Amino acid sequence: MTASAPTLDVVAIGNAIVDVIARSDDAFLAQHALTKGGMQLIDADMAETLYADMGQAKEISGGSAANTLAGLAALGKKCGFIGQVNDDQLGAVFAHDVHALGIRFDTPAVQGDIPTARCLILVTPDAQRTMNTFLGASQFLPEAALDLDMIRSAGILYLEGYLWDPAQPRAAMRAAIEAAHEAGRKVAFTLSDNFVIDRHRADFIDLIEQGLIDILFSNEGEIQSLAQVDDFDAALARFADKVPVLVSTRSEKGAVAIVDGVRHEAPAAPVAQIIDTTGAGDLFAAGFLAAHIDGRSVEDALALGAAAAAEVISHWGARPEEDLGVIRDKLFA
Repeated sequence: MTASAPTLDVVAIGNAIVDVIARSDDAFLAQHALTKGGMQLIDADMAETLYADMGQAKEISGGSAANTLAGLAALGKKCGFIGQVNDDQLGAVFAHDVHALGIRFDTPAVQGDIPTARCLILVTPDAQRTMNTFLGASQFLPEAALDLDMIRSAGILYLEGYLWDPAQPRAAMRAAIEAAHEAGRKVAFTLSDNFVIDRHRADFIDLIEQGLIDILFSNEGEIQSLAQVDDFDAALARFADKVPVLVSTRSEKGAVAIVDGVRHEAPAAPVAQIIDTTGAGDLFAAGFLAAHIDGRSVEDALALGAAAAAEVISHWGARPEEDLGVIRDKLFA
């Protein structure tokens, strides 16, 4: 059966999180036994303790997949988001921010005492971000909350690995993958973090082996962790013939994409000063997907991904502040 033309470019399923960002130092991280540069899940008590000890903070709606949609929307793409918030203050903040970007977000908020998720992000002077995530309501996204018609209407279904951890959203994402493929759509998946891979490596490899992932995003460490090897090229080779589009970022070393078995490389985009690396991978995915949707070359997709990532690491927060459309037009002029 021939798939109908999509009415949305990308629908993403992810954690609906509000980021709380503050400056910090190594001593503070050590005091709270936090692993610098990583992401850990915390409970409600730890979230309250850490928030109380943090310095002056800035609240910005975040979540990996939602950040990617923010970049895609800024590049003119039609997007939808599926994620769970509570009917509380941060839930209202998240919904407002997503709607303000022109992104469809219709998932009903839940009532009760499980609050909207938040990520407490500590940024050290070297621009490394240490993320401490309380998943709250986001981890209780049920399959019943899926808008299957919206999923079927999008050219690409985008999933974040972070949300694979809780049982309910994991079941929901499996159902979403099935619905997307039945409608002839592509499925993109981001590995998210090494700790997620350690917990769900077998699941992720199974998805890849079954041919359920059409576009896979990772960074260098994540793809090596998934393959359980220390060599980057060996890790890529492990999955290159199993995923039509395999993309891996390498920080200042640029990025690599293997598309239909052909390897492409691009350098990192220049940045005058790195302020905060939060969201770099999310915005890289946004730039890459936007160019991919437009039918541009792999080299162009890598270049736009790098440019979007460079923009977001040049300021605090994981959402773009400069006009990504202007950046794109200058890049491809």
